Amino acid sequence: MHAWESIQKTLNHIEENLGEENEIDTLAEIAGLSPFYYQRLFTRLVKTSVRDYIKLRRLAKSAEMLRYKENRIIDIALNYGFGSHVTYTRAFTKTYGITPSEYRNRNISLQNFEKPDLLLSYIVINEGVPLISDGLVLEMNRKYLEKPINFLGVLGYYPFRSGKMLGEKTGVDTIGDIWDRFYSEISCVKYIPEGRRIGVSYKGDAPEGYSSYFVGAEIDKDEKDHNLFNWQLPAREYVVCGFESENNQQMVVGMGKAMKYTRFWLKKHGLTADGFFPEMYYKSKSDVVYAELWIPFKKRG
Repeated sequence: MHAWESIQKTLNHIEENLGEENEIDTLAEIAGLSPFYYQRLFTRLVKTSVRDYIKLRRLAKSAEMLRYKENRIIDIALNYGFGSHVTYTRAFTKTYGITPSEYRNRNISLQNFEKPDLLLSYIVINEGVPLISDGLVLEMNRKYLEKPINFLGVLGYYPFRSGKMLGEKTGVDTIGDIWDRFYSEISCVKYIPEGRRIGVSYKGDAPEGYSSYFVGAEIDKDEKDHNLFNWQLPAREYVVCGFESENNQQMVVGMGKAMKYTRFWLKKHGLTADGFFPEMYYKSKSDVVYAELWIPFKKRG
């Protein structure tokens, strides 16, 4: 068994027992490692300590329960292993920057530390060969875009932390706020009815410590609106990671996995991302949500 497989077994165990005590000795035994080496390897692969990871996953699950106002905050706290209302509130506020009560009463989204699938950092698939990851099917392909695609929408900024990807960081979901703003203004956009939607991260004119993020709908080339922004996906070659999800929530988790796997896949092929990171979303007549991560690339070195 590979080392990452041993750690993955414990990640699965933790997820199934978030409301229970997860002792280091027990987790190390499941992994077949000494407690010392288990904790060291866990931190290396998961990018946080065992104790902090358990706390972050408990907070993520508790946030789902907070949306249902019939659930008392103290009951949620105790159900996920926090000893008191005060302890829970302190941990929640430190992680997300708002209290559980504020989150419950405001229409905002959170970024959570998601349960990782470690095989995405170790298994290299060929182009056009599907990879199954916790029920998500990823597929990598290179695609040359012959003509640019035009979008019209809104622009915002979000705090940028180098090395942290979607699913590995916590806090209020600023990008989600930009999407909400787009949906509130989309009625003003003369978009192609069956066209694509895009979310794209790039430096642009964002202030220090932030990145620009554009959300838009596909339009005809000559469509303009002085209250909105135009953005164009340039004609060039891309590495495209496509995946399907059963719902929007799973799609967000899937996009985080796609980002992580694409970074790994590019590195293994001697390539690096080239300046902007488009997420493409497609309309579907079924319940399945289909999305793609398009990465412009260049050779390393």
